[in-house]
Amino acid sequence: MAEKKMSSGRRNQLKTLLLQIGEAMLEEEVREAEQQKIKHMEENCPGFFLPGCMHELQDFCRKLHKQIDLVDEERYDLEVKVTKTNKEIDDLKLKVQDLKGKFKKPALKRVRMSADAMLAALLGSKHKVSMDLRANLKQVKKEVKDEEKPTGDWRKSIEDRAGMDGRKKMFETEA
Repeated sequence: MAEKKMSSGRRNQLKTLLLQIGEAMLEEEVREAEQQKIKHMEENCPGFFLPGCMHELQDFCRKLHKQIDLVDEERYDLEVKVTKTNKEIDDLKLKVQDLKGKFKKPALKRVRMSADAMLAALLGSKHKVSMDLRANLKQVKKEVKDEEKPTGDWRKSIEDRAGMDGRKKMFETEA
């Protein structure tokens, strides 16, 4: 079926109606929140009165301290509950990302770490691996050539090789 396009006047009229309805709903929510706040304050915060004698004032202070302790305990419990649920939410978000297969790469920070610490972080505490690279290397014996053997004073070897006599000796020893 062919859809009929809406005229711009009709579209603007509907937009204004939606905005008016939304504005009315927001005002109503604000009024309800104020009423709930007033109701809560009336229930939990009785009117203030100051007792006349010292004994009554001390009792009133003790009563206030007990209420403060109760409120602090409740606040602490709620904080723990909120942090626990936030952690659960983060874990569930990670699971959802895993299921989708699309990963958002986090910004990586440069961390200085020894090789042993890096292996321990990667492999966990199950594997105790020491990163002694030199222990795993093969021993290689260095062969010294006849020409490189020290023959004593370097000045003598240069004098021996100087001139034709030195060249003749060099060829005779090699042949």
